[in-house]
Amino acid sequence: MPAQMEQWSYPPRFDDGYFPDQGSPYWFRHRETMPAADRDAAILERLQQVCAHAYEHAPFYRRKWDEAGFHPSQLKSLEDFESRVPVVRKTDLRAAQTANPPFGDYLCVPESEVFHVHGTSGTTGRPTAFAVSQNDWRAIANAHARIMWAMGMRPGDTICIAAIFSLYMGSWGALAGAERLGAKAFPFGAGAAGMSSRCAQWLDILKPAGFYGTPTYAIHLAETAIKDGLDPRKFGLKYMFFSGEPGASIPAVREKIESYFGARVYDSGSMGEMTPWMHVGGSEQTPGMLCWQDIVYTEVCDPQTHHRVPYGSRGTPVYTHLERSSQPMIRLESGDLTVWEHGPNPCGRTYPTLPMGIIGRIDDMITIRGENVYPSEIEAALCQLDGYGGEHRIYITRDGTMDEMLISVELDATRWDRGADQQKAFHASVSAHLHKLLGLRAIVEIVAQGSHPRTDFKARRVVDDRAAFADMQRRHEQASP
Repeated sequence: MPAQMEQWSYPPRFDDGYFPDQGSPYWFRHRETMPAADRDAAILERLQQVCAHAYEHAPFYRRKWDEAGFHPSQLKSLEDFESRVPVVRKTDLRAAQTANPPFGDYLCVPESEVFHVHGTSGTTGRPTAFAVSQNDWRAIANAHARIMWAMGMRPGDTICIAAIFSLYMGSWGALAGAERLGAKAFPFGAGAAGMSSRCAQWLDILKPAGFYGTPTYAIHLAETAIKDGLDPRKFGLKYMFFSGEPGASIPAVREKIESYFGARVYDSGSMGEMTPWMHVGGSEQTPGMLCWQDIVYTEVCDPQTHHRVPYGSRGTPVYTHLERSSQPMIRLESGDLTVWEHGPNPCGRTYPTLPMGIIGRIDDMITIRGENVYPSEIEAALCQLDGYGGEHRIYITRDGTMDEMLISVELDATRWDRGADQQKAFHASVSAHLHKLLGLRAIVEIVAQGSHPRTDFKARRVVDDRAAFADMQRRHEQASP
């Protein structure tokens, strides 16, 4: 491989005609397999460049770092970066864009250079706009193509992108990667009524090698195909990669998707703000997620101190762009929960890994009578049960002073039709399994398959009405004499 192909410049420069040898498992062998200490030295140099760029061009970072007593010239080690550079939170980004619309004062290029605009939905507050320059869009495409190569996809493969094409970064990032890879991009999308049946029909016709979407949608698509008389295993899919929600790193969920389609399943994805979001993503040989540290520098940190936790520990990922210059995120706190480990990896790459992927958001943790549990852990437990009908809902309520959890679980149609004895047996199985695996006692309800709506996007399975209960109780007390 020519040495210049692996040069690491900032802002990044890419040869868009470059491809590794067809038989190579690596896009950039040297960068992906170099000793971790050598990579850390290169990362430190890049962090110095990124921080200097942000300090010069972004009042947001200059103000934040001045208040913290940090200047990029003081960055002499990765320990300096961890201890001296404050984290950025999503609330900081929204406040910056409120005060300096539309892109905030952390935009580091002239607004005339913005090439793509994406963003959050804004369903829980002011939406956040992502401004991406043309050079950064090329960097995103190159990074995604590189990781898709690691998953086994190659030029000429047909890749179906079955995710909503809107402001959502997931679908567009997958499309950019597929195009850079030289694949036949099949941007089917999702979201409109009846599209799942049409998607199954198209997959049966085209026989694509690759598929991108959310784990929830893949299961819904398989169920729809079977209902329509099609066999998902005959679609010919070889590689299925996912983002948007936990699931593809959960063994029971991954195995369920693999059994439906007969394809390899890969987990990927961090945050829209951190695109190239595939910078955490699995490879053909290594399950879970690799942290592609030369694309985005990932630290797994204590949520309170924001200092790195030891390998083998739980923490929240904190991300820093190394190849973005238009709106770089520097120590962005994800608010997610994960566990990280450090090799050796079966694929030979010397990156840290997230073997369980992203477990869930820290603020999604459910606390019931002192027990902490994540929705993804409940999903994983249910997926292990024979007879699980594919969907469930978690209802959290308060009865007086006690929190209660009700889990409404679908039983597959065949067992449901066998009558009350099968339903009672499944009820007992769910209750015992949740208690054994999670130490969780919950009220369990068994319902027929299809009782809970399916989604083309991210599943929302938790309904927490404790706040509504408290508000009702407060109004009642205020109205009492």
